[in-house]
Amino acid sequence: MSNTNNHFVVIMAGGIGSRFWPVSKKSFPKQFIDILGTGKSLIRQTFDRFAQLVPSDNIFVVTNQDYIPLVQQHIPEMQLNRIIGEPLAKNTAPCIALANRHIKQLNPNAIVLVAPSDHLILNENAFFEIANRAFSFASENNALLTLGIKPTRPDTGYGYIQFNKEEINNQVHRVKTFTEKPTHDIAISFIESKEFLWNAGIFVWSLKTIENSIQKYLPELHQIFQDLDVISPAYKNDLEKAYALCPSISIDYGILEKDDFVAVLPSEFGWSDLGTWKSLWDISNKDANNNALIGKSVHAFDSSNSIVFNDSNKLVVISGVDNLVVVESDAVLMIINKDKEQEVKTVLNSIKETYKNKYD
Repeated sequence: MSNTNNHFVVIMAGGIGSRFWPVSKKSFPKQFIDILGTGKSLIRQTFDRFAQLVPSDNIFVVTNQDYIPLVQQHIPEMQLNRIIGEPLAKNTAPCIALANRHIKQLNPNAIVLVAPSDHLILNENAFFEIANRAFSFASENNALLTLGIKPTRPDTGYGYIQFNKEEINNQVHRVKTFTEKPTHDIAISFIESKEFLWNAGIFVWSLKTIENSIQKYLPELHQIFQDLDVISPAYKNDLEKAYALCPSISIDYGILEKDDFVAVLPSEFGWSDLGTWKSLWDISNKDANNNALIGKSVHAFDSSNSIVFNDSNKLVVISGVDNLVVVESDAVLMIINKDKEQEVKTVLNSIKETYKNKYD
């Protein structure tokens, strides 16, 4: 069993969450919003969850440097040297390579769990059991481990992981393939084969193993970060130079799809990536007519299958409608068909152009 003092968590919190526009904006993205109406933002919930799993000093948040004050506001007990600011958004591989430098300075024998800041986990006890099993596996094997969610429907919004049926040990399997978001028909065949899991974007590995993989598969990235001294007075300046040189690449594409020892642990812990308004409707409490009404002063009459999210001080009323997403923020009212909500990004791009980024 690995030493829990060696267990670290990296929370990735740099995204903008544009599919949750108009509530999630560049200046105040989704991870800082109480999207579930619980009284806690998503990043606060994520931190609280991991503080039950590892010592809170072993938790790092990587975010855009502009969001550091927001992280401090939402997690005031977090030391500033545990909040890592990125000068530019360059996807997940540079984010992880940078976090590795900070952790290595504290503990070169670290076993690291990497997770997004804005996902929902309903069954925390099941998650802790899986995470501890993952930590043990990563401490005993030079493998890159990912948590795969047992699919409940042929969802086209998730990436999929195909695995070998034979177990390596303790329910861990070798990964065969990674597939990006499939068509509906392909998703159905994935589910029927019982060989596929949803890619939750949660990874566990030893610091040594992930650093070796970055050196092997992304040598340019390894080179950029290997001399970065995180406690040097010149750190901020050196970091900006490093990020200017960084390729923008995901850890999945850059490493996991190429590495020869990638494993997956099939998992069930009430997970959702909360990627869209519809996914929020899916997991929310609903009234007798299947409406999810979130926020204060929201009322539905003779309406069904809709989600209303009120982030303003206005009274919001819907009547005689079906299958809508209605979002009221201080500056924007958005009404969109629930089945068309993947188009929010397209709508936002057009609005940005028309109003010169006023509402993004």
